[in-house]
Amino acid sequence: MADRVVVTGIGLVTPVGSDRKTTWNSLLEGKSGIDYISLFDAEGFESRIAAEVNDFDAAPILGRKETRRLDRFAQFACVAALEALEDAGIDMATEDADRVGVLIGSGVGGIMTITEQHKILINKGPKRVSPFLVPMMLGDMASGQVSMMIGAKGPNFSTVSACATGTDSIGEALEMIRRGRADVVIAGGTEAAVCEIGVAGFNSCMALSTRNDDPQAASRPFDSGRDGFVLGEGAGLVVLESLEHAEKRGANVLAELAGYGASSDAHHVTQPHPEGEGAARAMKWAIEDAGLVPENVDYINAHGTSTPLNDKFETIAMKRMYGDHAYNLAISSTKSMTGHLLGAAGGIEAAFSVLAVKEGIIPPTINIDDPDPECDLNYVPNKAVKQDVNVAMSNSLGFGGHNASLVFKSFQQ
Repeated sequence: MADRVVVTGIGLVTPVGSDRKTTWNSLLEGKSGIDYISLFDAEGFESRIAAEVNDFDAAPILGRKETRRLDRFAQFACVAALEALEDAGIDMATEDADRVGVLIGSGVGGIMTITEQHKILINKGPKRVSPFLVPMMLGDMASGQVSMMIGAKGPNFSTVSACATGTDSIGEALEMIRRGRADVVIAGGTEAAVCEIGVAGFNSCMALSTRNDDPQAASRPFDSGRDGFVLGEGAGLVVLESLEHAEKRGANVLAELAGYGASSDAHHVTQPHPEGEGAARAMKWAIEDAGLVPENVDYINAHGTSTPLNDKFETIAMKRMYGDHAYNLAISSTKSMTGHLLGAAGGIEAAFSVLAVKEGIIPPTINIDDPDPECDLNYVPNKAVKQDVNVAMSNSLGFGGHNASLVFKSFQQ
């Protein structure tokens, strides 16, 4: 059994950078990764903008043949996993492979492959459908492919909880190490849903921004002019270790993962609870799990999707949880720059929270030009802030009423 779990590595593939360093620097500069869709012809779509990972090519890293057999969401995960392992200084040749787990989730899995192969089925017939369709579309295949790629033989599976997926993956990895089932777990989320059916589906449920005339200003969490989220893609993974294992190998600890809480609204398939009750409960349980009190928290990376309902109700949830201390918190939605990565959102935002703790810098929420009076907390508007962050929380809320929160704190021996 492990008493303490630490973060020792980060791997990022995001719309603002294809690695950890580039992504973090872009966030601190307030750079938006949102532009017109290039992955397909979006003419005639209500939303013609997205946060894509530009100029991404996994072939030089994974090999051309292997890359062709992976959906884009799995490619992102494999590339991010290799960076995370390198960042952590882990050499699998010297690890007990049975004690290394992989827990990488995806909200929608290989939706791009399904889209492409369905076209082939309709236009060319069933015999032309790829034999790789099924292994490419399965949601667990990012986790499975990473496990095979690095030779990790411990627990290996995929969580699915919509936009809370990445957060739940990291939280369950924490519990896995605490139970003593693994010493090291690569955990987080990955997603690649910028395709015809993905955009059309979210448009149909009126979730996406239609600010097509100004893409980089379209994601504007907590601003009165927000009109929906911007679909994003990418992967965010962290390497978690028991403190004992990390100390034994002399690892560079980035932060301690101290708490995890998850709850259900039991309210509505797409809308958050109007009183923020479920989200507040997830935050409460995460803080209690960390052995802390609300006043210990310095920074929250909010779910902050830029939809009219989410931002209002998440603000209510934070006030419900933190009381007067809510006004002392620094809060930011990095989705203002990355867009909403669905199942990968919690993975990249957990990494951002770790870096805020490690670096003592809080990324901004850009595009706050006219603050919503019902969203009256400190959302770190438009410019990054240098500030000591001893405790950070990362929140994720998903369709289906899923709520999940993680608590990271600065590492002390």
